[in-house]
Amino acid sequence: MQNVLITDYEYENVDIEQRLFDNAGIHLTAAHCQTTEELLKIVPDMDGVITQYCDINREVITAMKHCRIIIKYGIGINNIDVEAATEKGIYVCNIPDYGIDEVSNQAIAFLFALARKLYVTNQDLRKGIWDYKKLVPVYRLSEACVGIVGFGRMGQAVARKLQPFGVRLLAFDTCFCENAAKELHVEKASLEQLVSESDYITLHCPATKENTGFFNDALFERMKPSAYLINTARGALVSQDALVRALEQKKIAGAGLDVFEQEPIAADNPLLAFPNVIVSGHTSWYSETAITNLHTKAAEEVIRVLRNEAPLNLCNKEVLK
Repeated sequence: MQNVLITDYEYENVDIEQRLFDNAGIHLTAAHCQTTEELLKIVPDMDGVITQYCDINREVITAMKHCRIIIKYGIGINNIDVEAATEKGIYVCNIPDYGIDEVSNQAIAFLFALARKLYVTNQDLRKGIWDYKKLVPVYRLSEACVGIVGFGRMGQAVARKLQPFGVRLLAFDTCFCENAAKELHVEKASLEQLVSESDYITLHCPATKENTGFFNDALFERMKPSAYLINTARGALVSQDALVRALEQKKIAGAGLDVFEQEPIAADNPLLAFPNVIVSGHTSWYSETAITNLHTKAAEEVIRVLRNEAPLNLCNKEVLK
């Protein structure tokens, strides 16, 4: 019988995975490992591994005797040593499409809340202040320019949902999809142009070694003082120190943040002191449907590989060579 390990999970249960693996004749071990030492005791006999936060490092991967797939509960595979897995011929997969609707909605929710300055009226009314002048200036959304950094599934979903509002849409991506841009009436832009011309900048790209902290002082200097930054992607994309400086010096108007450099964010984090920063705790992915999709797609991908079929969402294509 083939064996699959869930290294760790924060969900109430893994009943969906259990049912799918039982039906496929695969034995499932669901654990709550936190250390390499704990993993080393379990992984050698596993044919597949599903992980959430555990550090699947080279030492752990080296101990795998016949594992064929490691899949992440989610999109970012930062906790998996992809190079080590590739060397052993192990597929590394993720689930890039389980929460596109939710995350794109959250990005747009931030945009609307910032555009209408709900962060001002929400607090003022609680203090007994009834005065629109505290909002000045507010600009009509249909006259705004929205810059989308990362024009993949998520960025395209944001563009599609914003179309009815009449905004000008700019997008930057190192692998730009011309067909999608044409369909969605999106202008291709350099990063510098996008940052300089946008009233709202929303990030939708993965965090890599190359782009960690890429949104830095230099880019904040290029932003309009009336512009907002929205990040529902990865906290590592934005230099927190640079963002704090930009807010302190009023180089930007504010921000909407679901993700942070360090998570969970500390209660004394300086970003939480700014009234013009709207925050949520890395929850943009969540809905009951998204969780069901996440569990189902993870198990189905593992079953697919263990049946000698090609995975749908392969992150290390070198394995196929």
